[in-house]
Amino acid sequence: MSAAEAKGGVIGTRKLRREDPELLAGKARFADDLVIPGALYMVMVRSPFAHARIRSIDVESALGVPGVVGAYTGADLAGEWAGPMPCAWPVTPDMKNPPHFPLATEVARYAGDGVVAVVATTKTAAVDAAALVSVEYEELSPVLDLEEAASDSEVIYEDFGTNASFVWSVEPDPDGVRQAFDQAAVVVSERYVHPRLIPAAMEPRAIAVVPSPMGDEYVVYSSTQIPHILRVMLALTAGISETKLRVVAPSVGGAFGSKLDVYAEELLCLALARRLKQPVRFTEERGEATMATVHGRGQVQQIELAADQDGKVLAVRANILADMGAYLQLVTPGVPLLGAFLYHGLYDIPNYSFTCKGVFTNKTPTDAYRGAGRPEATFAIERAMDTLADKLGIDPAEIRRRNFIPADKFPYSSAAGLSFDSGNYGPNLEKALDLAGYSALREEQARRVAAGDSHLLGIGISCYVEMCGLAPSRVLGALSYGAGGWEAATVRVLPTAKVQVVTGSAPHGQGHETSWSMIVADRLGVPPEDVEVLHSDTSISPLGMDTYGSRSLSVGGSAIFVAADKVVEKARKIAAHQLEVAEEDLEFASGSFKVKGSPDREMPLAGIAFEAFTAHNLPDGLEPNLEASVTWDPPNFTFPNGSHIAVVDVDQETGAVELLRYIAVDDCGNQINPMIVEGQIHGGIAQGVAQALFEEASYDSEGTLVTASLADYLVPSAAELPSFELANTVTPSPTNPLGVKGIGEAGAIGSAPAVINAIVDALGHLGVTNCPMPATPERVWKLLQQAKAHK
Repeated sequence: MSAAEAKGGVIGTRKLRREDPELLAGKARFADDLVIPGALYMVMVRSPFAHARIRSIDVESALGVPGVVGAYTGADLAGEWAGPMPCAWPVTPDMKNPPHFPLATEVARYAGDGVVAVVATTKTAAVDAAALVSVEYEELSPVLDLEEAASDSEVIYEDFGTNASFVWSVEPDPDGVRQAFDQAAVVVSERYVHPRLIPAAMEPRAIAVVPSPMGDEYVVYSSTQIPHILRVMLALTAGISETKLRVVAPSVGGAFGSKLDVYAEELLCLALARRLKQPVRFTEERGEATMATVHGRGQVQQIELAADQDGKVLAVRANILADMGAYLQLVTPGVPLLGAFLYHGLYDIPNYSFTCKGVFTNKTPTDAYRGAGRPEATFAIERAMDTLADKLGIDPAEIRRRNFIPADKFPYSSAAGLSFDSGNYGPNLEKALDLAGYSALREEQARRVAAGDSHLLGIGISCYVEMCGLAPSRVLGALSYGAGGWEAATVRVLPTAKVQVVTGSAPHGQGHETSWSMIVADRLGVPPEDVEVLHSDTSISPLGMDTYGSRSLSVGGSAIFVAADKVVEKARKIAAHQLEVAEEDLEFASGSFKVKGSPDREMPLAGIAFEAFTAHNLPDGLEPNLEASVTWDPPNFTFPNGSHIAVVDVDQETGAVELLRYIAVDDCGNQINPMIVEGQIHGGIAQGVAQALFEEASYDSEGTLVTASLADYLVPSAAELPSFELANTVTPSPTNPLGVKGIGEAGAIGSAPAVINAIVDALGHLGVTNCPMPATPERVWKLLQQAKAHK
């Protein structure tokens, strides 16, 4: 331990992630790496059509391939299901949710919809056999454009008579909104489109199900981010007792929300392992992943701002069309609701209206993707704020200053109905502006325009606030979410003074083992190296709500913090009994209890742990062993914020956009490990920049995904990005004992609007007021030509 750590000061120090050596050396075990004797391999036959009636399926040729065990249609497996695949977020009582089973039976509703599962003794045989499955389709007209789908000119589900799954609104004071727009000196009305995004995790999905010798218990290995939720949903859907299911998430190579789901292949592997009494495994191919794993985003937004002549925003009104895709996955309809309360951003806006219409299309289902609803909300308000600034001739930084929620208003009751825990937004923005050298950038921008430079400079500002730590459970219940927001933890000091931590949070790249060991080391006064963190196995950690929504630290970490403190309090009772003093006469520091005024009289935690184990001399009524378990359900969400600035160069001759600099000043409350915080911000910025400049899941007119490989879908590398310039401010959250807020999605939330604002800022003097995403050279060049034609 360092000197700081020896004093208990582990929290806040920079430490390398303990997970990384195994990952970097190729020694980590992912689901596809598992050696499972006798395992059968499953391969999917998928519909090539976006919308087609299944007339017939012929598997005879496939069954003739050596090694093939079976080829199963939806009809073959109909008896395996206790119900359809789960959607855990019925956002309205009248939400339309078409029954969705692991294999389509009568109609395939998107290109990639599973039709047949082929099982063989080798993957090669299964692939060969799948190619021989003959499916006769009757092509139906696909419904692809989101706005056309919303018009119901053609309906996907005839029984519904509409493509609308739900309409959900929040408008606490309709009269106030109406009056604000009627009396506004300035009204801004903008339309923005969020393209669909392919999550493209480094590791495609993989599943292996191993039945017990008796065939009545099952171990499910899955590259999931929700092993506990997955176990519940598998039990309900497959009709298997939850006590007979063990779900293990081995090393997981990224997820970004896409593995916060229950997939057809997980259910199929389980059902076929039960039927065949043999292990069954499936590993997704990269091309498959682009269409069979959920997509993110997919929205058309209409946002309006009502403001006075000084730029003070009086009301915001947002109307959203959200693309559900062909079916509702686990939390599909709830994703836009996660941003529903944040279309006013971090601004003190007294009147608020939000309406979202969820619409079915013949495309891959959408679901959570890094930020899940919050990036969409931030993009809308931050782009609209820049438009308002331009309309009034006010600097984009100044328009934000005039509208920030004042620091003395926290906790802040927003017009949308939330209670923001804490914030101090002004200094955060000023720090970003100083780091960027904002005034000098503006001077350089003006110089280039005056000189007629072919390369234009753009400066884009994006200030965000997000709603993290998906909890408390009662609030989630009020939003009709099908689960709670709590998290479970156990801290156990073993007789040899080593510490075990059991967490219900399931990491997939966040560094839980490092951060959790630091929290416990700090509270117990032990070296972090003496703390082992156990996770992602429902037999070891039977209780948990898993990892998503930047909830791990504020909820899971807080549970560990509280459990560690309970361990200390139990140890205090033992120490007081053995030292024959009152509990209040003891001080705990550096892993040892000392008697106040008699520092020579002490008892280390190591000794107490052994005494608790032997139980020879414990206080009456105190249970043996030194451990504590906690289920933490926080009283509120947390609300991290930040100010991001993008500086771009736009080549007027080619339309190419180069991101020259990226400055991010984030406030995630207290930081456990600043190095992990920085890594999370880096990754989030890269994904947000990718949305702004590179990534889009594109379909042709027949509903075929034309970006079905990484040759067509551009995931940026370090070569496309500058070194990010990071700083932070710290405004602790009062709603959890660690004072933390969450950081995993921040970069993805702030970056896309910063980049698009920068491009529009570069082209603004030419009359350009908007730029679609992604801002490809072709699109930017066309904007330039249109602007010059109208000059």
